[in-house]
Amino acid sequence: MADIIRKNTAPRATIADVARHAGVSKATVSRFLNHRDTLLSPEISDRVAAAVEALSYTPSPMAQALKRGRSRLVGLVVADITNPYSVAVLSGAEQACRQAGFLMMLFNLGNDRERESVGLRILSSYQVEGFILNTMGLEQEAVVTQALQGRPVVLVDRLRQGMDVDFVSLDNQQAIGMCIRHLQQAGYGEFLLVTEPLDGISSRMERVAAFEALQGPVSGQWLEARPDDHAGLVDALRALRRRARHTPALIAGNAVVTMRIVAAVAELGWQLGRDIGLVGIDDTLWAPYVGPGISAVAQPTDALGNLAAQCLIERMAGLDAPARAIRLPGSLVVRGSTRLG
Repeated sequence: MADIIRKNTAPRATIADVARHAGVSKATVSRFLNHRDTLLSPEISDRVAAAVEALSYTPSPMAQALKRGRSRLVGLVVADITNPYSVAVLSGAEQACRQAGFLMMLFNLGNDRERESVGLRILSSYQVEGFILNTMGLEQEAVVTQALQGRPVVLVDRLRQGMDVDFVSLDNQQAIGMCIRHLQQAGYGEFLLVTEPLDGISSRMERVAAFEALQGPVSGQWLEARPDDHAGLVDALRALRRRARHTPALIAGNAVVTMRIVAAVAELGWQLGRDIGLVGIDDTLWAPYVGPGISAVAQPTDALGNLAAQCLIERMAGLDAPARAIRLPGSLVVRGSTRLG
């Protein structure tokens, strides 16, 4: 058993070990490994091959990539990996990268606005060739620019002031307009858009702006719901019911807010659909199973992640063109939470 343990924990063989075992130079081993053995005599090639086999030597993919000037690594930085949106976008981006021969490295900010430049510097140390960013976007432009070190960047969902780069996102105006029209047609009256704190985050601000612009004849307000203020959200829903002339409805800014609203409605003893309507941005795996089912705008997350990766791969390949802004429409999934009855 001791022999097995020593064997399994032995240090990995290096190119220098192969050279010593074969009695040749490291340059000779390198020629052999890079399939330039035509420069070597058959006898030398056989000796190096025997040494590689005897030592179970495998070249480091990272070392080989860096020697060629390419790491084939893409860095993805997300604000919050617990958000279902982030996971879904990650899946689409990773699929596109894998098909193009790239590997993805993930850094999660955990909604800590001060970790963005840290994450960029860490990924840069691994020689990533480009970045896909879904971040808080609040650190100083100069700090972020320095951490990026001139590498190509694509932004997902959240714009950054001062960065003239490709951007892919849900069409927030289309999504909010679709929610309002659906709730009007379903017979609901006054609306309340509930969003996470805006904090200068472009996607949240766009949804609020669209809500204010597209209400039409129906009155409504919007609310920034802090994650630590459940009681404040409950009070806001109670006040909405008191002042509404017709059954009111809620629009949740994302899946995180949807769950907070569901908890508040349950505490109030209301039934979704009958006592208050609810439609959320982001469809999730659990949405059909909560109460009567939560109506939601499904974001094309796979397509967004895929597009972000494709845009980045084009930039890494040398594409020199004006920055692109791509906004994809969402699709409405109607369930019981917006059916009056």
